[in-house]
Amino acid sequence: MNEADTCREYVLPKLQQAGWDQTPHAIAEQQAITDGRILTLGQTVRRLARKRPDYLLRYAPNQTIAVVEAKRAGKTPATGLQQAKVYAEMLGLRFAYATNGHGIVEFDYGTGQQRTLEYFPSPTELWARLQGGATPTDPAIQAKLLTPYRVVPDKPARYYQEIAINRAFAAILRGQRRVLLTLATGTGKTLIAFQICWRLWQMRWNAKGEYRRPRILFLADRNVLIDDPKDKIFADFGDARHKLEGGVAIKSREMYFATYQALAQDERRPGLYREFAPDFFDLILVDECHRGSARDDSNWREILTYFTPAYQLGMTATPLRDDNRDTYTYFGNPLYTYSLAQGIADGFLAPYRVHRIISAVDAAGWRPYAGQRDRHGQEIPDAEYHTKDFERTVALQARTAAFARHLTDFLKRTSRFDKTIVFCVDQEHALAMQEALVNLNRDLTSQFPDYICRVTSDEGEIGRGHLSRFQDLEKDTPVILTTSKLLTTGVDAPTCKNVVIAQVVNSMTEFKQIIGRGTRVREDYDKLFFNIIDYTGSATRLFADPDFDGEPELATQVEIDAAGRVIDYSAGGEQEHSGIAETGAGEQYDQHTMPTTNSSAGQAHHQTGLPRKYYVDEGAVEIIRETVHELDASGRRLRTISYSEYAGNLVRTLYTDDGELLAQWRNPLQRQAILTTLRERGIDLDELRQVAQQPDADPLDLLCHLAFNAPLYTRRQRAERLQRNQQDFFDHYAPEARAILSAMVEKYTDYGLTQFAFPDILKVAPFADYGNVLEIAAHFGGLGELRAAVDELQALLYAA
Repeated sequence: MNEADTCREYVLPKLQQAGWDQTPHAIAEQQAITDGRILTLGQTVRRLARKRPDYLLRYAPNQTIAVVEAKRAGKTPATGLQQAKVYAEMLGLRFAYATNGHGIVEFDYGTGQQRTLEYFPSPTELWARLQGGATPTDPAIQAKLLTPYRVVPDKPARYYQEIAINRAFAAILRGQRRVLLTLATGTGKTLIAFQICWRLWQMRWNAKGEYRRPRILFLADRNVLIDDPKDKIFADFGDARHKLEGGVAIKSREMYFATYQALAQDERRPGLYREFAPDFFDLILVDECHRGSARDDSNWREILTYFTPAYQLGMTATPLRDDNRDTYTYFGNPLYTYSLAQGIADGFLAPYRVHRIISAVDAAGWRPYAGQRDRHGQEIPDAEYHTKDFERTVALQARTAAFARHLTDFLKRTSRFDKTIVFCVDQEHALAMQEALVNLNRDLTSQFPDYICRVTSDEGEIGRGHLSRFQDLEKDTPVILTTSKLLTTGVDAPTCKNVVIAQVVNSMTEFKQIIGRGTRVREDYDKLFFNIIDYTGSATRLFADPDFDGEPELATQVEIDAAGRVIDYSAGGEQEHSGIAETGAGEQYDQHTMPTTNSSAGQAHHQTGLPRKYYVDEGAVEIIRETVHELDASGRRLRTISYSEYAGNLVRTLYTDDGELLAQWRNPLQRQAILTTLRERGIDLDELRQVAQQPDADPLDLLCHLAFNAPLYTRRQRAERLQRNQQDFFDHYAPEARAILSAMVEKYTDYGLTQFAFPDILKVAPFADYGNVLEIAAHFGGLGELRAAVDELQALLYAA
């Protein structure tokens, strides 16, 4: 019996016998718990297989409590236990079972005990054991733990969301006043918060134990982090919702939303939060809580301290680091952590390619000539300025122009309508970048005036309108947003394909928030990965941080010239493209004569005599380098090698020499297993032939050549050697059968291994001329004899 037979005939009846068929949700068979990691190797993008435990056992629709892994009846019961334990640890389950349909092995994470059973425990028994662990659950709380989720048809809870919801919900019911959840950007923290609130609201939980619904405050530091959840995910709360703003303290609702700024005191107001009693709110949700709310010296900390009687749930995307230690000191250790690396491994988050772009002034620094003055006539202090100084102390227009030119060319090579966010140093820099990009894309901005927009706090409602359209899946524009800090957190832009870093980022917390703008996956909109275009070295430096928990799929580094064009050294010298860019309607725009940007902010500083920075409009800046680094398919090691080298290294890890590979390749079934393994590790043979510039090579010979430096043969050479050395094989058959086999070899010569696909290949010319499959098989004595002949033909083709 195979595994499926064993499950159907033995495992499922045993589960039913134990009472796991009493409710429709109790047994989930072969349910996918991940989406499958996305691989982006070479030009190929594909998903690996989803993880599917044989059985998940649920006590309630949202309470998974055990996993069962089954193996065929001929194996020992414990064969699948290690796999079951892997799933149990991933899903946060206490009970793991393995079975061959007859014997059952249980591992209990609560006691650390492994034992052999004759029958599965019943749902009631497992639930009682789960609640009666080292710290038994109060019986009054046990029933409340089963309060159902709000069913969201298009957003069922993923496994890690279920863990986070259940752990936070249980902690609050048990009286834990401060709770922290750490989940990577893009993993649905707001949905988790909604389900926690909904369950507490439905069961009329509150901090005082009164018979009423709870009063809950959703707190964040930006309107965009408040308005979006309030109007979308929390919409089911209906009229219970209210946003606190404008200095008005409404007290008649139950689900409140507010920014810190709307509640805090300032020079004009004593603080709206003081209009509420300290025990008014039962629960406060602190979104993006790493952003200063828990710092001892933060003005916003006053709000949390004032509402000390309330339960407080913090949510953050960043694990513990020096720059967010206060958050963890205040809320305590997280109840659950789901990292960026795990999200990418599970296929819920998009992997990314990193393009490191280096300009001449960033590589070598910039120094003014003697007496050089900026656009406002201020003499620039004599010093050597570097990346950290640009756009803070010295604004080099030519550098911004070079970045804009390179980005424009990048989008022309990929897609000019790929959503892109450019993170600049400040609002002025964002404006200068926007103007440079507009002038380089006039063929599109003439058709789409909002093709490139700046979204900073200066734009207010207009900027929020640009952002809303940028987020809208059905709107093509805006395509490029330039910003500084406003869009670093909480902006859900599912189709954002390019995250551009034009500022120095020193904080790992901020860096993760920035790259989080691209981690959403939208397969239906062809969004499976995104690019990080790094002009300051921030990404490259922070990726090397040992605390970073998510590696890039691909990192590139190029040098670009003053016009932002990539410099090509392949011919042994420096080759540059023209600095002239087509802008539509027959016009040409010269990068070197780009008009200057006279910002009002710069003029204001000049008029006060206290320039914040110096504005340099003259000179030229070249992009001088671009390097390539790429992750292996495991996503764990960064590599700086080519696709061909990666393939060779992979084959060497799988086989000791070319003889071992050849021996397995001869067998069609074993060959298929090899091809499957290569695909799962990111190797596509058709693409490999193109990259290696060997379109006619036999795939086996190409792999052996790349891995073991074996001779490289073409398909025709192998076919000719077969015809020459194995004539006895062909002579064994009658003329019609011999002609069919010879035609099969010729098809292989022209098109490769796919021509041995049996029996489908027999349905096309020239084989169809001999009749249908059964008629063709008759020339060999039957279907079995035909298949044996085709298998032997392939074995002889790879005889040596």
